Amino acid sequence: MKKLKFLYLFLVFGLMVCSVAPVKAQCAMCSATVETNSKSGAGTTNGLNSGIMYLLAAPYLAVAIVGYIWYKKYRRKNVDLNMRNEKLNLN
Repeated sequence: MKKLKFLYLFLVFGLMVCSVAPVKAQCAMCSATVETNSKSGAGTTNGLNSGIMYLLAAPYLAVAIVGYIWYKKYRRKNVDLNMRNEKLNLN
């Protein structure tokens, strides 16, 4: 049963990789507008760049928050080491 799930997952992943379609990041109208505004000196491109950086940082921030919550929730607390009070002889 486990092999069947692995085979199914591999098949789905393979189909996703094989069905890649080329896409453009922006529509032609948006890219032309941004290019024209950039050449004319308008500040619209700064807003677009800030939006891209915001969208880039959001997943990393979300992963960091989940990692911090996981660390705080599952770290060991009040661990007793059970060490003897005798001196150790290393010879």
